Amino acid sequence: MALNTRLDHRNPLVFDTHELGRRPGALQRSTRTIDAPKDLGIQDVIGVPEGAPLELELRLESVMEGVLVTGTARASAKGECVRCLEPLEQQLEADFQEMFSYPDADDRGRPKAEPVDDAEEDEDRLFIEDGLFDLEPVLRDAVVLALPMQPVCQDDCPGLCSECGARLADDPDHHHDAVDIRWAALQGLAGSLEDGEKDDMSGAEAGVDEKQEK
Repeated sequence: MALNTRLDHRNPLVFDTHELGRRPGALQRSTRTIDAPKDLGIQDVIGVPEGAPLELELRLESVMEGVLVTGTARASAKGECVRCLEPLEQQLEADFQEMFSYPDADDRGRPKAEPVDDAEEDEDRLFIEDGLFDLEPVLRDAVVLALPMQPVCQDDCPGLCSECGARLADDPDHHHDAVDIRWAALQGLAGSLEDGEKDDMSGAEAGVDEKQEK
């Protein structure tokens, strides 16, 4: 990953490591409650609503090559049950750990003799820029991994009736009489015959009434 540039210290997901220093073994703990950023979760499935309270607990440890960040994010996620399509809400707890590297040190923490342009080596690395690091990409990955891909309102949710769409949890005895497709055509024919007989009977009764009137 390319180096972060112009990180804004006012961004609630940007953290300052100046107080931690670069002495290996130094520790710093931080807690912060922020407004959840937009699109935090699995799109159109479940996620933390934008602006909802998001609690962060972080442990920052200085190591030779950078700062090791270990933390937990807690929030309330909202979505829709994949079985009955009813709204649902569940508590989210996402753990994460990530190394943020010093841009001026190699993998063993020693200052680089000269800049090396190695895009492939840096592609998956996160960096500290001017003593700041951006937690947002790590947070997003952790939240997605912690959320269910197919959320349900309850483990035994029976879902919806495949024939009429009724919510089966509201009516456990809900059912439809099964009709053998082999007899369906005959039932339709029988219905047509019954309608024809009724029409004939109606016509006959009308004729009788006319004779009686004469």
